[in-house]
Amino acid sequence: MSGVLSGFAVVWTVIAVGYLVGKTGVLGDQARYVLNRLTFFVASPALLFTTLADSDPTAVLGPFLGIAAFSSLATAIVFVLLTRWWLRRDLTETTIGAMSASTVNSANLGLPIALYVLGDIGHAAPVILWQLALYSPVCLAILDSSTSRNRTTAFSMLVQTMKNPMIVGSLAGLVCALFNVTLPQPLADPIELIAGASIPAMLIAFGISLVGSKPLEASSGRSADTLVATGMKLVFQPVVAWVLAVWVFGLDSDAVFASVIMAALPTAQNIFVTASRYERGIVLAKDTVLLTTVVAVPAMMAIPLLLA
Repeated sequence: MSGVLSGFAVVWTVIAVGYLVGKTGVLGDQARYVLNRLTFFVASPALLFTTLADSDPTAVLGPFLGIAAFSSLATAIVFVLLTRWWLRRDLTETTIGAMSASTVNSANLGLPIALYVLGDIGHAAPVILWQLALYSPVCLAILDSSTSRNRTTAFSMLVQTMKNPMIVGSLAGLVCALFNVTLPQPLADPIELIAGASIPAMLIAFGISLVGSKPLEASSGRSADTLVATGMKLVFQPVVAWVLAVWVFGLDSDAVFASVIMAALPTAQNIFVTASRYERGIVLAKDTVLLTTVVAVPAMMAIPLLLA
């Protein structure tokens, strides 16, 4: 389990740097706002492009992709059913909550954990491909349509969706992967350089947001949402992944372990960036990311014992 601890140590170190930046105010009052917009509009699209462009779509079209897809969809649907009419949130915040409950940190935690814990970085590829190429674009399209001031039609939704830089980056990367397109080095190098800013900027912005913040504050009015999303992410989604791996796909023990570990990853930090971009569900996203990132460490360590 040293790989799990190593992966989380990196994430929490950068978040701690962000916290110190926010505490000292060295970047000014608008630091979080600027970093979030830099991540959403510039760095993350570049990261999505490079990640998917370097992937092998045909190699990941198998049981692991199916498990990643169905476990996240089941989690999102159950979250909506549990909270939509009980807590009566609007479509935008409900979507942010569903994403918080079902979107795993597949890049900056998934990749090192796949490599150091599972021994094969390829275990992260199906999750990344599903989330970046299919799941996230659909969720972002819903957010775009629900926050648009104009009446939403199928065409306007398509136009609005194609204006989203993260969707554009994902689709462009997937096209390059499918058609084996390799960019010229003078063009590929600056894109990779910009992509490298995404995760640090994302984590630093998240660290800044923690200054003066207390998870599950009663005044926020989102404690119930956060607890439901956290439970769904760390318990429900891994259980669904286990059921699919054992009873649907009939995988061997090592493959079952890999499927459950990937499903048990904490909520992706980019959900907080997305919530900040749309200015809805920010507290829910932030608290869910924080709680799942903390609790995921002991949760992942318990998985081998539960599967033994």
